[in-house]
Amino acid sequence: MGSLANKPHAVCIPYPAQGHVNPMMKLAKILYHKGFHITFVNSEYNHKRLLKSRGPDSLNGLPDFQFKTIPDGLPPSDADTTQDIPSLCVSTSTTCVVPFRNLINELNKNSNLPPVTCIVSDGVMSFTVQVAEELGIPEVLFWTTSACGFMGYLQFPQLVQRGLTPLKDGSDLTNGYLETPVDWIPGMNLIRLRDLPSFIRTTDSNDMMVKFLLTEVDRASRATAVILNTFDALEHEVVNAMRSILPPIYTIGSLNLLVNQGARNGLNSIGSNLWKEEPECLQWLDTKEPNSVVYVNFGSITVMTPQQMIEFAWGLANSKQTFLWVIRPDLVSGDSAILPPEFLTDTEERGLLRSWCPQEHVLNHPSIGGFLTHSGWNSTLESISSGVPMISWPFFAEQQMNCRYKCIHWGIGMEIDNNVKRDEVESLVKELIEGVKGKEMKVKAMDWKIKAEEAASPGGSSYENIDKLINEIHQNMHPKVLG
Repeated sequence: MGSLANKPHAVCIPYPAQGHVNPMMKLAKILYHKGFHITFVNSEYNHKRLLKSRGPDSLNGLPDFQFKTIPDGLPPSDADTTQDIPSLCVSTSTTCVVPFRNLINELNKNSNLPPVTCIVSDGVMSFTVQVAEELGIPEVLFWTTSACGFMGYLQFPQLVQRGLTPLKDGSDLTNGYLETPVDWIPGMNLIRLRDLPSFIRTTDSNDMMVKFLLTEVDRASRATAVILNTFDALEHEVVNAMRSILPPIYTIGSLNLLVNQGARNGLNSIGSNLWKEEPECLQWLDTKEPNSVVYVNFGSITVMTPQQMIEFAWGLANSKQTFLWVIRPDLVSGDSAILPPEFLTDTEERGLLRSWCPQEHVLNHPSIGGFLTHSGWNSTLESISSGVPMISWPFFAEQQMNCRYKCIHWGIGMEIDNNVKRDEVESLVKELIEGVKGKEMKVKAMDWKIKAEEAASPGGSSYENIDKLINEIHQNMHPKVLG
């Protein structure tokens, strides 16, 4: 029993959306590899989706890696789609604290498990801070955004105070107001209002997402530690500026590189994709020339109109480039994703359409020459780790900030206007694969890949920060947690 009591036990709880579940799963695997017992907490809704996409054996776990669920507070649904984000944010923040507290107490009463020694929570599931404080358990907040995106959220109180949000009226979205320079954020430059997280683009003084995020960033200062899936060389100025205003911050990215070093002990059998992957696209890529294929994937949340879909389709077709396009069943708003038969005929020799794919394997494939992306942080970091330049069509949240950084600061991206037109898609895709700028971006992307690999290798900043984080957790373990 003594050895069981001494084993650290981390309860990992992601925000219940694909782009948050994946990095939390990677972190949980790394902690498991470092000797932690892991309890991974999904929402009941996502638990059902995982069972459907991966089969019943996928969540059996390992002796020291178990899955638990709590309700997300939304009405029951059998849909296989990402839930409405504002509704999910309000629901988790107002209904999850009691079931989560009950879960922690239940785990601590189980004599077959080590006592819970830390909670690792998504940064936007910070109701867990209250439970951690009540029970005297260290709380680590994992913001799955970029550092620059997180810094954008940290400015929400200032943006409200300065009267920059809410907007005066809807015309501010189109009259140039969003081009207003924002030159007062520590560690950041060349930022405009339009680059800050998109939730500020509201005219409602009681906007639920602004209120939600004000609460979440306020609680960040109460955590034992804050962790970010980035690496020092990529965002050091922003991270350094943050260190003066928050608890200890640890950069532990790229998690996809770190987890690959420890992916043994049966960990490969545990996955987190909520859609069924179609790995046969990798065999198709095997038949293509190096750096010749455009990979197109707008992530797990982006929704576009049927017209935007048509513009992307004909832009890709007219570029005459080879492409692999992932089209989720729920990508198009209010309708299924239907492409014109003429497009399918025109591109059948050089285009492959799939509903989901193993993205990291795709990005690492030598045939991939560029990535047309929504600029979500997981996709951005995986692309950087693979040395793949990008075209960005940011959708919402901090994707605009990621886009700005990759285009202006990192030199590895080009932006497509939100009001997408096929001619622009065609010219940017051609430039990405064949043009001078595309080749310059590829060189820079390969430089960043080397830096990402260095950070995640023994002696690198992220590799060492994992151990520093674990030491921080041990130092903050409360006597009653240790029994």
